[in-house]
Amino acid sequence: MLRSCVCLRSDEDGKRRGSSVEDASSCRSSEIERVGASMQTLGPSGQPQSVAAQTTTRASSLLQFFHRKGWCKHFRKPLRGMSASRAEKTILMDPSQKDDDTLRLGLRLRLRHRQTEGTPPEKAPMACWAVAIRAAIFIQKWYRRHQARREMMRRCNWQIFQNLEYASEQDQAELYKFFNDLIKHMPQAAGRKNQHHGESIISLLDEKDDMMDELGDTVNAKIEMPIRKSHIDLLIDVFRKKRGNRLHPKYVALILREGAKSLKQLPNISMVSTAVSQQVTVCGDLHGKLDDLLVVLHKNGLPSSSNPYVFNGDFVDRGKRGLEVLLLLLSLYLAFPQAVFLNRGNHEDSVMNARYGFIREVEGKYPRNHKRLLAIIDEVYRWLPLGSVLNSRVLIVHGGISDNTSLDLIKSIDRGKYVSILRPPLTDGEPLDKTEWQQIFDIMWSDPQTVMGCVPNTLRGAGVWFGPDVTENFLQRHRLSYVIRSHECKPNGHEFMHDNKVITIFSASNYYAIGSNKGAYIRLNNQLMPHFVQYISAASQSKRLSFKQRMGMVESSALKELAVKMRDYRDELEDEFKKFDPDNTGCITITNWCYVMEKVTKLGLPWRLLRDKLAPGTDSHMVNYYTTLDLLDTDVILEAEADGTSVMDALYANKASLVAIFNIIDADDSGEITLDEFETAIDLLTAHMPGAYSKEEMLEKCRMMDLNGDGKVDLNEFLEAFRLSDVQRKQQQDENTRRRSEVRASTKPSDPVTELADRISRNTVIVEQDIDPSDCEAKVIKPNKA
Repeated sequence: MLRSCVCLRSDEDGKRRGSSVEDASSCRSSEIERVGASMQTLGPSGQPQSVAAQTTTRASSLLQFFHRKGWCKHFRKPLRGMSASRAEKTILMDPSQKDDDTLRLGLRLRLRHRQTEGTPPEKAPMACWAVAIRAAIFIQKWYRRHQARREMMRRCNWQIFQNLEYASEQDQAELYKFFNDLIKHMPQAAGRKNQHHGESIISLLDEKDDMMDELGDTVNAKIEMPIRKSHIDLLIDVFRKKRGNRLHPKYVALILREGAKSLKQLPNISMVSTAVSQQVTVCGDLHGKLDDLLVVLHKNGLPSSSNPYVFNGDFVDRGKRGLEVLLLLLSLYLAFPQAVFLNRGNHEDSVMNARYGFIREVEGKYPRNHKRLLAIIDEVYRWLPLGSVLNSRVLIVHGGISDNTSLDLIKSIDRGKYVSILRPPLTDGEPLDKTEWQQIFDIMWSDPQTVMGCVPNTLRGAGVWFGPDVTENFLQRHRLSYVIRSHECKPNGHEFMHDNKVITIFSASNYYAIGSNKGAYIRLNNQLMPHFVQYISAASQSKRLSFKQRMGMVESSALKELAVKMRDYRDELEDEFKKFDPDNTGCITITNWCYVMEKVTKLGLPWRLLRDKLAPGTDSHMVNYYTTLDLLDTDVILEAEADGTSVMDALYANKASLVAIFNIIDADDSGEITLDEFETAIDLLTAHMPGAYSKEEMLEKCRMMDLNGDGKVDLNEFLEAFRLSDVQRKQQQDENTRRRSEVRASTKPSDPVTELADRISRNTVIVEQDIDPSDCEAKVIKPNKA
């Protein structure tokens, strides 16, 4: 085909022009630069021009403008000796061999041949160069579309992860709102009957370590006080192993008790200084990611007087090694009390732990002693400091601030009352001060926003969004330079906002899935100039994967979490779909499908982009909604749902919340709730918190709680009613699952659904290995590059 190209015709001497890349006159990219020079003396017709005409043409010619700017040199690329004919043949005959160089050359040659065939020899240089520019523009457009699709997919997956995370936190925040409204409208009940609970928790610090032996192997490692560096090395060596990583429960209790006793002596706001160390390191959320903590200690060194650390909350939940992270951080604090500062996060809370996995983790590792260990962990939580101030100029808190945040008020709060931030505090019979409760809630749960003002955080359902004006006013009022906070996962592990006056730091890499995000920590010097260190733990796992495989794993993890969340609305989704399908065809329009998905789940996701994933195998106009429902009934989604924890499970597992509700309703402090007290509470609830049930229906439910028929409900009956309700709910779920399984057995799911479920199952399998802190990728980001 190239034989007829004008570039390969015989020259004036009768010699044939070579097709080899080594031939300087051959048809290759380097000719673009040479032809550019000759084109400066040719007019549109190929004839020589005068100087004035050349100037006019140069000003109007895009091609000559490209040459004058030197942009054409970017199209040069060494082709490793491949001839032009061989490159084109490779493109046409063997598509699997299309590397970037071959694709670029082959495309350029094909277009050039088509455009220049039959062109007079004197116009060939102009034609070849024009075609080359067109080819380059075509490649550029293709590359930009490819990059745009990649970025769209990445943002879509990220939005799924974040919206699901915030939606589940909304459920937990509703408990705080419920307590807050109860106390607001039943002030006489606030603060009562909590003092005995506080006394029982305080006594835990004085108990002996009489823990029972656990079944299975525990490490024969002896920990004693005071903890020294040798103990730290021992704990790291034990915890990093895949198996045989359990300490004896008496040593776990020892570390927790001694940590709580020492934390109790600290102020609410820790004062950190670089006067001695000349630097300080700040770490964000770890969320049970022991591998990330070990990477930080490996890259940055153990704490010391010259290398202090601030760990900014959220040590546990979501990850599988939260207990090890908590024990190691407490051990570091006990070994280096002047060099380790621990701040409390919103997940240092038993109510959150019941929902996000930490309580289940402790139960699984120490089934015989988990209740006592969890009670001591609550004691650790209540005495964790609420924040830190570095050099009197930088505030370090977990969440953020609000327009009402006052450091003076926070410093004066008795933080020991707040065993859980989501439940009313222990008040020893004193009236509850809701102002200070709100202060703690705001610094634990708030997020920055780009617009001005301070508004309730509707995405999380708790805390506020604070704007640049709120930040500026707060910093001026307290004479601070900027704020460091965590609480939000960021793709690069960190983010600047509010004119660099709010820094977000997140230290858990691979948080949502392998390759989903990087972790980071900050190093600040005497001048408080931040230097970021980005890293990815377990880097060898992602190195073995191609980019497409990594994106597939992230996408599968996102779809799996989304499908598990949608399982909560499975019956409601089916009912809503059928409203748009009166003929029972199984198909509805894309618009109706998207409308139902958003109406039922209220997740605010780009459903049109997700239609191919959640309803595979459907055409571009109609959606077979049965494929969506079939996906939710696949084994991989059902197994993932069974591994999770529902809101009801979390509420019942954390009986302290139910006890607090009982105490609030029990107006006369008799230990029993009468129907009159129920009716009073229901009147307040229906007046200020309208719900789906009428007063009569709620009263009937109250009568059903009276199991012995004496006209009163004591605490045991109250708790038993919730347990029975939970059992009934689970039985109903199991019955629905069994019924759908029978239907699915008789009507096999479509091949696209089966393929998608298999891909999700295959891409979300996690192989646990020993942790190697050196298996990481890390780089330092200087401030001007941050």
